[in-house]
Amino acid sequence: MTTAAAPYTPLIRIYQDWLRERHGLSFASYHDLWRWSVTDLDAFWQSMWDFFDLQSPTPHRAVLGRNVMPGAQWFPGAQVNYTQQALRHVDAAHAAGLPAIISENEKGVVRELSWPELRRQVASFALHLQAQGVQPGDRVAAYLPNIPEAMVAFLAVAAIGAVWSVCAPDMGTSAVLDRFRQIEPKVLIAVDGLAWAGRDIDRSDVVRQLRAELPTLRHVVAVRYLQGAGAIPDAADFADACARHDAQTDAFTPAWLPFDHPLWVVYSSGTTGLPKPIVHSHGGILLVAVAGAVHTDIGCSYAPNSFGERFCWYSSTGWIMWNMQVAGLLSGTTCVILDGSPAGSRDAPDWGTLWRFAGRHRVTFLGTGAAVYAGCLKAGVDLSRCGDLSSIRAIGTTGSPLSPEVQQWGTDQFRAIARTEAQQDIWWFNISGGTDFAGGFIGGLRTLPQQPGVMQCRILGAAVEAWNDAGAPVVGEVGELVCTQPIPSMPLHFLNDPGNARYLASYFEMYPPGHGRKPGGGDLGPEAGSVWRHGDWLRIGDEHGEGEWCVIFGRSDATINRHGLRMGTSEIYSAVEGLPEVLDSMVVDLEFLGRASYMPLFVVLRPGVALDDALKQRIGDAIRTALSPRFVPDEILQVPEIPRTLSGKKQELPIKKLLLGQPLEKVVNREAMANPGSLAWYVEFASARLAAAGA
Repeated sequence: MTTAAAPYTPLIRIYQDWLRERHGLSFASYHDLWRWSVTDLDAFWQSMWDFFDLQSPTPHRAVLGRNVMPGAQWFPGAQVNYTQQALRHVDAAHAAGLPAIISENEKGVVRELSWPELRRQVASFALHLQAQGVQPGDRVAAYLPNIPEAMVAFLAVAAIGAVWSVCAPDMGTSAVLDRFRQIEPKVLIAVDGLAWAGRDIDRSDVVRQLRAELPTLRHVVAVRYLQGAGAIPDAADFADACARHDAQTDAFTPAWLPFDHPLWVVYSSGTTGLPKPIVHSHGGILLVAVAGAVHTDIGCSYAPNSFGERFCWYSSTGWIMWNMQVAGLLSGTTCVILDGSPAGSRDAPDWGTLWRFAGRHRVTFLGTGAAVYAGCLKAGVDLSRCGDLSSIRAIGTTGSPLSPEVQQWGTDQFRAIARTEAQQDIWWFNISGGTDFAGGFIGGLRTLPQQPGVMQCRILGAAVEAWNDAGAPVVGEVGELVCTQPIPSMPLHFLNDPGNARYLASYFEMYPPGHGRKPGGGDLGPEAGSVWRHGDWLRIGDEHGEGEWCVIFGRSDATINRHGLRMGTSEIYSAVEGLPEVLDSMVVDLEFLGRASYMPLFVVLRPGVALDDALKQRIGDAIRTALSPRFVPDEILQVPEIPRTLSGKKQELPIKKLLLGQPLEKVVNREAMANPGSLAWYVEFASARLAAAGA
């Protein structure tokens, strides 16, 4: 058995040693460390600033200038820039002979971007944007897959203080327009096509439609990526815009910006209305991203402790984990990206694809959605036939609950091929968080014990609790996941949201202002605002309330979460109910720990119309075209009625709870319904399904 070249002392241990030596702080247990991090917020977040040596040309007047939710004020007076933090590693990483980005696509084309070349391309494209009149605060929209050009474009946009927003090209035109129309972009950066699952997909028509329907656009930049794709007329060429190398590119430096300057707009869908355009700050994202390294244990590639680190979190650009992948650059870590399907082609599925990719490029930390690992288990993947995987020391997973069976499969597979001590009991970094604040609430630590299907701990700085129906914290039982204290990466605001109405309704309206807001426990006055209610079911501790263990039991609201990508039910209804045969519809996502994800779509059809295979195909195609193939339901069922409240709202959450096995009388108030007789069909359906599952 061999050992890794780098010692890989856990970063959490290095941080704790630093706390003891620098500040005389030591903690008997992780729980004590976590408790300190969520009660002395100023000391904890200042320690993260100092430990990771974040830089500002001006001092901050305070750490947490105002503790109110929402609206916390972090590091007033400080100036930062996301791109500046990434590019500060150029000289040291290049001197060590380490690349910034390694990429491969489905056609086997491998590209490697050095740190100096990354800096040059970012400077060139940033100057190009400035020449087009892009100013700080202007929005730049991107329609790009997971390719180096997306990282370069993002860093260039951030460097000049413009605001980035990206949609993946597997999204349908309507879904993209629902997002980009809200942000009123000045520039669109778009790919002409991509290769996915063994097929070439021309997106030039979509780009032309986006251009025609986004009236605020003043400039379009085309990424010529797919050979044979249609032309994108009157567009600058991305490669040309990044080709500049002169005195100005050499002298270019990212702009210093206020800590709370907007960095990007991401989208998280609710159950009604358009997707929520969430604005995050440079400073909040930067600080939370680097602080997260003590949990992910992803190290700087040129540091002796983690020399040669190569980080891959397989993701599309439409998932917040793409943002986490890019954040590897903030720590000087080589990022390894795959543009393509992790499961091979549609015609010849191959779930060993991602593993062989990781082996070829000597990935040390490999992450992806839980559904990918589940797919590997179902497909009978044998890692001993997936090349040399000896470099992998950690596995990351998120997006949906990871079942114990899947985690045990992966652990057993690595033990069978182990060539390092780390692979004898491979560490699974299971994380749960959200696009909403671009971070994690629950995660892991290399220094804590593992248990299949269970997350190891609450993340430092995240004052997460499980609350019962009375709004009291509980352990050992399932409750609403709340966060009682602000985190720097929580949204600045939503765009086009007068009075923060949607923002407040999304996270802060369930509990009274001030309730549970005192650091360490207890109430504050209503001026402190309300706790963040995330919309997940959480249990802290085991069944007896012992230990740091955390288990997420799925969504407590009706938002659809398909393998980490969230979509509002209203967007699905818009696609389905646009068909003339469909009068009404309802969809629920039965994501639940230990069970296969199941998303049924219930439809009410016009009289005389039957739900045959042809109509099912048309419904699926409508969702696939308008949104994404990820949101095509697992089953489509014809029903007499859709249950509705007296005010006409679809009863998604009660039906979801019913289908998960809760008794009818506990999930719905018949007196508040417009059509209580409609429930009989769903009760019978739930009983039959639960009986078949042995529940």
